[in-house]
Amino acid sequence: MKKKVGIMGGTFNPIHNGHLLLAENAREAYELDEVLFMPSGCSYMKDSSSVLDKRMRADMVSLALEGNPCFRLSLMEIEREGNTYTSDTLMELKALYPENQYYFLIGADNLVRIEHWRRPDVILQNCIIIAALRGNETAKSLQGAIDQLVRHYQADIRMLPARYIDLSSSEIRERLYSEKSVRYMLPEKVLEYIREKNLYRKGSRTV
Repeated sequence: MKKKVGIMGGTFNPIHNGHLLLAENAREAYELDEVLFMPSGCSYMKDSSSVLDKRMRADMVSLALEGNPCFRLSLMEIEREGNTYTSDTLMELKALYPENQYYFLIGADNLVRIEHWRRPDVILQNCIIIAALRGNETAKSLQGAIDQLVRHYQADIRMLPARYIDLSSSEIRERLYSEKSVRYMLPEKVLEYIREKNLYRKGSRTV
C-alpha cells in the first residue's frame, strides 16, 4: 500500500525539540503516514571530529521518538560505509519501496544551498521538498530560489505553514558546555542520557 513518508535527516548532535516540532507540523500539514528520522553517518559537510559517535546520536533519537507511533528511527545512513549523501538515501529508499511517496523535510536556509549538495537533481526529482521557515525568513524572500529550482529540476517544493522553532544543536551544545540550562530545549529522556554519559561537557571530546 502506498504511503506518504517524511524524511528528517541530520547529525542530531543532539536531537532537540525543534526537530520534533518540525516533523510533527509537517506530518499534520501534509498528512504523512510516518516520518523517518535518519541520523547521518559520516557527513561530508561537517568536521567528523566535532560530531558525537553515530551510535550515541542514534540512541538519543530513539529516546526522543518514544511515544509517537508516527515517528521512526532509521539506521540506513549510519550503517552505510563512507560519506552520507541524501541522494544515495533517496535512491535506496525508492529501490526498496518504489510505491511510497517521499517528502524531504529541510530548513529553508538549507534549501537555498541544495544545489551545492551531491546530485541535487536526484534529490529534487525523487521527493517532494517541504521547506520550513526559521528566524526572519519569509516565503517571499525565498521565492526566487524556489522558482529557480522548480525551473531547473522540475522540483515540487512546498512551504511548511508553521514556522520552525529557532533552536540549534550547536547552541544547545554550547549551553551544556557552559553548564547553562537546556530545559524545554530537549526531550527529558535525551537530557538524562546526556547527563548519564557525561556528554558535551568541559574536558569531553564530544563538546
